[in-house]
Amino acid sequence: MHWLTDLLAAIGVVLNGIPQGIMAMSLGFAIFPTLFSFIFASAVNGAFGAVAPLSFQAESLALTGKLGRDLRERTSIIFGGSVIMLVIGVTGTLTKIVDVLGNNIMAGMMAGVGIMLAKIALGMAKDQRLTGWLSIAIAIVVYLITKDLVWTIVVSVIGSSLAAVTLQHYRVDLPAHVTARRFVFTKPQFNVRVLRGALSLACLNIGANISYGLITGQMTGQKPNPVNLNLLTGTQALADMGTSLLGGAPVEVIISATGSAPEPVVAGIMMMLIMAAILALGWLGKLGKYVPSASIAGFLLILGVAVIFPANAATALHGANSTVAAITLVVTAIADPFAGLLSGAVLKFVLPLLGLGV
Repeated sequence: MHWLTDLLAAIGVVLNGIPQGIMAMSLGFAIFPTLFSFIFASAVNGAFGAVAPLSFQAESLALTGKLGRDLRERTSIIFGGSVIMLVIGVTGTLTKIVDVLGNNIMAGMMAGVGIMLAKIALGMAKDQRLTGWLSIAIAIVVYLITKDLVWTIVVSVIGSSLAAVTLQHYRVDLPAHVTARRFVFTKPQFNVRVLRGALSLACLNIGANISYGLITGQMTGQKPNPVNLNLLTGTQALADMGTSLLGGAPVEVIISATGSAPEPVVAGIMMMLIMAAILALGWLGKLGKYVPSASIAGFLLILGVAVIFPANAATALHGANSTVAAITLVVTAIADPFAGLLSGAVLKFVLPLLGLGV
C-alpha cells in the first residue's frame, strides 16, 4: 500500500501548488507551457533518483511580479535568473557562495524575503479588501490551530474565494495567452530592470535551493542528506529557461511533503506529473476564473512571518557577523535579495580592507 501513501502525499503538495499556480496566472504567465517544466523535472528525478521536486513557489512569483512591469519583463527576469543558476549548478559553486558569504548573511537575505512576502500580502489585502483581509484572517486562525501550511493555504484560498464569488459575484476573464493551450515563443529583452530582477531571483534561488532542498531531503530520514544541490540547481535552471521562452511561469524548489513518503522519489514524480496533467487539461485556467489573486494573501503572510522569517532571523542574528546579516535582512526587505546580498558582501569584505567595520 506504499503507492497509496505516496499518492496522498503527492496530492497534498498539488493542493499546495494550485493556489500558487493561480497566482502565476494573475501575473500574466501562460499556464500551459509550464507543463514543460514539470515533465522535464520529473524525467530528471526519475533518471537520477532525486527526491526534491519542483513546483510553483510563492516567493519567486512574488519577487518576479514585484520587479517586472509586464509579462515580457517577467519572463526575461526568469530567463536571466535561470542562466545564472545554470552556471552555478554546472560549476558546482552553490555551496561555495554560501561558504564565502556565511550562513548568517544568507539567512539574513532569506529573512528579508519573509518580510517582503508579508508586505506583498498586505498590499494585496489593501487592493482587494474583502478577499485579502478574509484570506489573512482565515490563514492566521487555521495556522494557529494546525501549524500546517497545506491546510492553511487550502482553507484560506477556498474560504476567501467563496466569499468573493458569493458576496461580490467575482469572476474574471483571464487574458487569452494565459489560458491558451499552445506554445508561443517569448523573446527575452534586456534592460536594467531585467538585470536587477535576474540577479535578485538568482540570489533568492541560491538560498531557497539550499534551505528548501535540504529540508525535503531531511524528511526522507536518509543520512547523509540525499539531495544533490548541483543537480537540483541545474534541473531548476533548465526547467525555468525552457518555460520562460514560452511565456510560462517559473517553477522552483519547494519544501515538499513528498520527502516524507515511503518512496519519496516516486511521490515527487507523481506530484509533478499530476500538476502537468492539470495544466495540460486546462483545469487550472478554468478554476482561476473564480479565484481572486488576493486569496493567496493569507498564505503569503504566514509563509513570510511565521515560517521563513523566525528561523532565518535567528540564524542571521547569531554569530560574529550578526550586524552585517541584520543590515542584509533590512536591505532585502526594503529593496530586493540582490541588493541585500550585495550590501552584506560589501560590509563583510570591502569595509575591512578600508580599515572600516560595522
